[in-house]
Amino acid sequence: MSPRPGLSRPSRLVVPLAVLALTGGLTACGSEDEPAADAGSSPSSSSSGAFPVSIENKFGTTEIPEEPQRVVTVGFNDQDFVLALGVTPVGERELLGDYDATTRPWAEEQLPDEEIPTVGGEEIDVEAVAALEPDLIVGVYSFMDEAVYEQLSGIAPTLAQTDEYADGATPWQEQTLLIGQALGREDEAQALVDDVEGRFQTAVEENPDFAGTSIAVDLTGVGSGHYLLGSDDLRTQFFTDLGFTVPETSTDVSQERLDLLDADVLAVNGYDQAAADADTLFSALDVVTSGRTVLLGTYSGDVSAALGFGSPLSLPYLVDEVVPALAAAADGDPATEVPVLG
Repeated sequence: MSPRPGLSRPSRLVVPLAVLALTGGLTACGSEDEPAADAGSSPSSSSSGAFPVSIENKFGTTEIPEEPQRVVTVGFNDQDFVLALGVTPVGERELLGDYDATTRPWAEEQLPDEEIPTVGGEEIDVEAVAALEPDLIVGVYSFMDEAVYEQLSGIAPTLAQTDEYADGATPWQEQTLLIGQALGREDEAQALVDDVEGRFQTAVEENPDFAGTSIAVDLTGVGSGHYLLGSDDLRTQFFTDLGFTVPETSTDVSQERLDLLDADVLAVNGYDQAAADADTLFSALDVVTSGRTVLLGTYSGDVSAALGFGSPLSLPYLVDEVVPALAAAADGDPATEVPVLG
């Protein structure tokens, strides 16, 4: 299980922006007047003849009779997947914390000029969803329960995650293909997966030492102060796709057990250099003093947010930004300077 933002104990709700503090109150910013304009998408080469579509999910079957024109995303990262497939959602889940996702660099070419209305933050605002009159609701990374699924399905066909993976742990490849099927863009989705996997393969070939190297992915400011992510959290998939190994399960790390972070390489989410230096026990770890630590920056930074999105748009950005730092940390030479990210 992984932590909610701003809460002191781990929870199943894994929000993409990790442990950013809640800004107080839940906001539903969908328009109360006229619905937003139709999704800004062009006809897909693979959509003709693709409908009707039936997709099994953990709560039942999503039946989509025709190509969607008004898509609302209620998952914390689903908007990136929809944008990557050429569709602009008419509504999206509000992101929690201080990161300004409207300017995220990996999606600048896909984001519309006008802000997309939001449909709830920590909880989905069902009324706000209904007001946007969607013909498809996408919530693969939404953590919705069956009651909310039934409410949303009463508005429009609703795509929830399958039962093949733990809540919030659907691999990005599967999420891309599921959403591509729902949009009638299966060919585009497969091409997107192939392209991003190709970028990972290039990074793996250029950094063979990553294979089998253990990495501790740490969230600061959670629980006892540090939280070690396992393979049950999608944020570790970026690292495992590069060949690194992570623990099976996420766990709180007390000050007495900071040794759990002493892997071959340590990636720290939430710390810049000043914050790391101020954490004296953390700074004394061998993995830190021997130059095997990558600081991913604060939760308001692009790198941290990109890791949380874990999408076919943000992952190539992470490959470009983070792999050089990981290579420096994993080269076995303490004299190699590891760049601080943000």
